[in-house]
Amino acid sequence: MTDTSPIVRLRDIRLERGGRAILRDINLDVPRGQVVAVLGPSGSGKSTLLSALTGQLVPAAGTVEVLGRAVPRGERELLALRRGIGVLLQGNGLLTDLTAAENVGLPLRTHTELPEPVIRRLVLMKLHAVGLQAAADAYPRELSGGMARRVALARALALDPPLMIYDEPLTGLDPIASGVVMDLVRRLNDTLGLTSIVVTHHVHETLPVADQAIVIANGGIVFAGTPAELEASDDPFVRQFLKGEPDGPIAFDAAPRTPEAA
Repeated sequence: MTDTSPIVRLRDIRLERGGRAILRDINLDVPRGQVVAVLGPSGSGKSTLLSALTGQLVPAAGTVEVLGRAVPRGERELLALRRGIGVLLQGNGLLTDLTAAENVGLPLRTHTELPEPVIRRLVLMKLHAVGLQAAADAYPRELSGGMARRVALARALALDPPLMIYDEPLTGLDPIASGVVMDLVRRLNDTLGLTSIVVTHHVHETLPVADQAIVIANGGIVFAGTPAELEASDDPFVRQFLKGEPDGPIAFDAAPRTPEAA
């Protein structure tokens, strides 16, 4: 029987950094099988929201449920939950002294007891999925920015997580590489039966592959709906963000920001 419950459910969430509220009254359901874009200007709290989903930040109020269960506090339970979440970091996080294949195989060697021939085969399958099987023996320094991002994506997929989280996946990429990465996000989401949350301020590159869009600004969610509804919205918060206007209801740098409130 198909599970129709949300893969992520947030209820009345309040998130704080250093005693200051970053996000308030956050209520959000992420349906299974969709690509959901979480958009917002720099400093709006998008990365803070991710920290709550992965258990790095405990909410000051409210409940966070991921993969059908409340995010646990215990270290062992939290590690078990995180194995079901693939995270693509904006800095890639590849180990420079390991080849592409060794980087992708690292989660498999760390978290499973699979025999080495099986791991090697799985690694090649993951690299093939992102179009980089031929680069298996290359080191990160030998890869372009877009190729390194795709290796990091293959590594995030190594343990076959049902939920993928992308933290600013297009940072530092040229338009062609950005298009390749976003096309991969959509294609892998559909072919592997994933759910994907894409946290980004790259609106125009992300909306074409998204099923739902969330806009965060001024400490809360100011829009939730389809990309078409977002484009058609006349809400002043949304219009200011989409047009990149400096003046409007979104208060840029109105208060000091903590480095984590990205």
